[in-house]
Amino acid sequence: MTAQPKNPLEWVREDIRALAAYHVPPAQGMIKLDAMENPYTWPDAMRSAWLERLEQVALNRYPDPQAAELQQQLRRTLGVPADAALILGNGSDELIQILAMALALPGRTLLAPEPTFVMYRMIATYTGMAYRAVPLRADFTLDLDTMLAAIAYARPALVFLAYPNNPTGNLFLREQVEAIIQATPGIVVVDEAYHAFAGRSFLDQVGHYPNLVVMRTLSKIGLAGLRLGLLVGPQELVAQLEKVRLPYNVNVLTQVSATFALEHYGVLLAQAARIMEERSRMSTALQRMAGVKASDSAANFILFRVSPGGANQVHQGLLDAGVLIKNLHGAGGLLTDCLRVTVGAPAENDQFLAALEKMV
Repeated sequence: MTAQPKNPLEWVREDIRALAAYHVPPAQGMIKLDAMENPYTWPDAMRSAWLERLEQVALNRYPDPQAAELQQQLRRTLGVPADAALILGNGSDELIQILAMALALPGRTLLAPEPTFVMYRMIATYTGMAYRAVPLRADFTLDLDTMLAAIAYARPALVFLAYPNNPTGNLFLREQVEAIIQATPGIVVVDEAYHAFAGRSFLDQVGHYPNLVVMRTLSKIGLAGLRLGLLVGPQELVAQLEKVRLPYNVNVLTQVSATFALEHYGVLLAQAARIMEERSRMSTALQRMAGVKASDSAANFILFRVSPGGANQVHQGLLDAGVLIKNLHGAGGLLTDCLRVTVGAPAENDQFLAALEKMV
């Protein structure tokens, strides 16, 4: 008997079919202020030295599966506690996925305040975990009582706290984060993707709390194209996560390039300082605009709200002016009428501010 043709989509999980894919808009020819990238390139001498380093790479060989040289450079540069373990990922996204895959079981929950980084919710769905969102207050601060009540009820296996938070840009109070770590029965991930612009960290607390891990990325300080994330946590936990990590997940070009960049970390920090200066200037300019309310930011972007019902029009007007930023209005809730702009180079920021002022 000949098998009847089947529709392959019938085999795709219903919850996956219901998702919308993560959308990255085209940016060719635009001033790109939508993705929290560092707008600065390396000095010519540094670029030449990097290319010389790359000439020595054996592309015909698999990369070091543990990226040992890169791990040691990360420890030295970032001040990773000596008794903590490191695991590297293809960006932070892979590390979030590794955590969820290692912990996911039917009935287990991933919890996060919202609005926050959308991949927490998406990866919870991918791995079959229940997702519980706890709304932030209207000013984007943590509602600690509600968070603690949700933790007590859901007993989450994973809690994610972006520090500073994306897309709101604010830092949660340290004592609130500590209270959440202490109250959570599972693992708390403090996601410090924007650490270079915030100046505050929980990295030195890894080991003080048995359920705390800290996540970082090199994307925001100028290495977005390399796709390198790192997670620092207790050795016993990281040893289990290593079982889920795919072999050779960090390619040889990323390993060599990231090691080189960290040897010149002062250049990246100087660029971060310039971005923070521009952040202050942009924030002041936005606050002075009628019909615009900008939120305080400890990251390399600024969230701002425009007049009710105006976000889509403002976003399109900026596109027409050649400026791409992130329109968050469609998310609804606390992000209604909100847009997010990445802090770019001074000339880019000037063009953004000039175009925005014509529309509000």
